[in-house]
Amino acid sequence: MLLCMQSERRHDWSPLTRMMAGCALLGGVLPWLAGAGDLERLAQPQEGRSMRSTSTMRVGENRRDGGENRHDPKAAPRGDRNEASNYDNFRVPPGATHVLLEEDGPGVITHIWLTFLGPEPQAWAREGSANHQELLLRIYWDHDPRPAVEAPVGDFFANCFGRRREVISTPVIVEDGDSYNCFWRMPFRKAARVEIVNQSEKPLNLLYYNIDWIKLKRLPRNTPYFYAQYRQEYPATPGQDYVVLETQGKGHYVGTVLAVRTRSPAWFGEGDEKIYIDGEAQPSIWGTGTEDYFLSAWGLKTTSTPYFGVPYFDQWGIVGGHTSAYRWHIHDPLVFNRGIKVTFEHFGWISPDENPQHKSTSWNEREDDYSSVAFWYQTGTPTFSARAPDARARALPSLERLIVHARDFADARHHGAGAAVRQPLDFYEGPQLFYRPPSADNAWVEFSFAVQKQEPLRLLLRATRAEDYGKYQALLNGVKLGEPLDFYGDNLADHEFHLLDFWPTPGNYTLRLECVGKNRLSAGHYCGIESVRLRERRPRVTEYGFDKDKDWRQNPRLYK
Repeated sequence: MLLCMQSERRHDWSPLTRMMAGCALLGGVLPWLAGAGDLERLAQPQEGRSMRSTSTMRVGENRRDGGENRHDPKAAPRGDRNEASNYDNFRVPPGATHVLLEEDGPGVITHIWLTFLGPEPQAWAREGSANHQELLLRIYWDHDPRPAVEAPVGDFFANCFGRRREVISTPVIVEDGDSYNCFWRMPFRKAARVEIVNQSEKPLNLLYYNIDWIKLKRLPRNTPYFYAQYRQEYPATPGQDYVVLETQGKGHYVGTVLAVRTRSPAWFGEGDEKIYIDGEAQPSIWGTGTEDYFLSAWGLKTTSTPYFGVPYFDQWGIVGGHTSAYRWHIHDPLVFNRGIKVTFEHFGWISPDENPQHKSTSWNEREDDYSSVAFWYQTGTPTFSARAPDARARALPSLERLIVHARDFADARHHGAGAAVRQPLDFYEGPQLFYRPPSADNAWVEFSFAVQKQEPLRLLLRATRAEDYGKYQALLNGVKLGEPLDFYGDNLADHEFHLLDFWPTPGNYTLRLECVGKNRLSAGHYCGIESVRLRERRPRVTEYGFDKDKDWRQNPRLYK
């Protein structure tokens, strides 16, 4: 839009009409820059020729029995009555790269749509498939050996942690969590190449795609190019703000995707965004909190709007909670002439055993796991040095010191009245223990585990909520832990129930769940437990050692 306004001709028209007229006077090659999505734009002249790169089945191809290597994107679509004509997808083996588009310019990509099977086992992929965090999207402009876009497929589409979630926004739409669309305008002069690298140990199954673009006669000399870059810190570096982007050149910043996995209790999001423009020593753009940057208030919750959203937010205040958010600067791009640096403080509330003064305050530097994708346009060559690590390094490190699978305690010795069976569920890698007592009378389950080393740990259950589940009181070696756990839910879903922060001495432990009734909305007293877990606390809990010599039996405590 800024380029359109360079036209010196003026008429007595509305500002929007003058802007569009300016675009037309430039030969009509910039309508994709001028208020994309405005209905008035559709009545303006459109230059160029629409093109598409697609996964549709083509003449002479064989996409079964290893036919991937015989793909010919220039062959005619097959389009006959044979069922093979409908094999419009690809299977990309582990370690392989699939090219979605490779074309000469000048032109502009206007839309990308793709879909593929999710990671769970199913009829078409009995061993499961690559998840979208393991797939790396790379886009190259003008034969540059370094990609201009480099991000996990999921994160690029605001779907982090390898989880599929719906996003309904202006430039990015992930309908029902499995139809990936983006409408970022991506101009190029000489050439464009779009590819997906399968960095999983499993195949990418049933990859479908359409990439729409307009072939143009020319681009204005100062047309900025589109960039998107992933980076991560597991955990965020102490003493340094988390850097989303740092680049030199002229351009405008248009979006952020941020993912945080908490490693401490309580709220992570007090840290401000600090944005440095054109090399300034102190940021002239300084925010008021992480949730405020993402245009929410008083915390974050799951939502999706045209310009900001939180696709994934599992549980507030736990150790190991996940939050991902997006913010698109569509109407408020951050303009820079010589460079920009976009950062976030990683400050927030923290539990007393992680605070050097043994206090709970709102302003503590936290050590959570951060990852991000920066979206921007600029002219010249970006100087941002970040590169996406491979899929194995992108996977969040485990926080579990011990995992005891509940399914191993299905025999009668470990439960009271009723039956206990192993039950597969889609959201668990293995079956859960499904306990079905006829009533609350004599209804209980027990799980045993051993501790080898005294260290600060958090005891929790990974369990299921459902409409016919009951309330259970947790006891560890006979000691009551908090209030009864309500396993009722209006839909079947997994949930973590955090029970205790303690320094257990080496020895044997038994966690017992005793049914004490049910939610008034529940239809039964059942429960489903996937595992009992001991989760690590941050190293500074060990360093400070405030609770090391306290007897958890006398005062069982869970920091929130």
